[in-house]
Amino acid sequence: MFEDQERLKEIQRICLLAGHLMIEGGSEMSRVEDTMLRIARNAGVNDPQVFATPTGVFLTLDSGQLSQIEQVRERNINLELVDRVNNLSRQFASKKITLQELDQKLHDVATNTAAFPLWLQLLGAASLSSTLMVLFFDSYDWVDFPAAAIVGCLGFLVYYFIQKYTRIRFLSEFISAMFMAGLTYFLHMLVPESSIDKILVGALMTLVPGLALTNALRDLFAGDLMSGIGRFVEAVMTALALGGGVGIIMRFLGA
Repeated sequence: MFEDQERLKEIQRICLLAGHLMIEGGSEMSRVEDTMLRIARNAGVNDPQVFATPTGVFLTLDSGQLSQIEQVRERNINLELVDRVNNLSRQFASKKITLQELDQKLHDVATNTAAFPLWLQLLGAASLSSTLMVLFFDSYDWVDFPAAAIVGCLGFLVYYFIQKYTRIRFLSEFISAMFMAGLTYFLHMLVPESSIDKILVGALMTLVPGLALTNALRDLFAGDLMSGIGRFVEAVMTALALGGGVGIIMRFLGA
């Protein structure tokens, strides 16, 4: 009996770790719950119950006798993390790895998940800003295109460092939007032929919560109403932070 309880606790800990990592990586809740249930059932648990939200995940085993909640404080967009945990759960389901190997590999993923270097993220921000500006406005010129790349790149750099040293996500987005608006206005003063609207729209795309909105809708369609509404509100707050930051600078500068 004691050995069974210890094994259930081990299964519970591994399931919660997998769920925690997936939520940190930005996965939708239905995928988190499915992965945790898959691990528990393939480990021999008959009736596992999982409830996941963007801020925590709850798992109960042994007909409610063994319950635990895992709080999630940090959430980012890291699809590499989600993919690795998903693949490990499928390997365990197909008996390619044991429960102990799954535990070791999950801990390795938690500590050694590859992240893109800052220079590559900045390059991506510059490319995204300039190309989406062309896509949205259906116009291309040699003034707004590089300007959007510069503003998007530097704005993302500001966001990166502010987010690194503060836990208030919306503050970093708000300040970054203010910086982008101020830099755009400065560039417009230097080159009057440039368009403030085009440059700002392109640059802000680096911070627009597109994936958050997508996951919010997927959660709502899957019936996870709390998670869907919570993520939708979070995305709206981000949009308000970006709009508020730009609006304050434009109002102050009279643009």
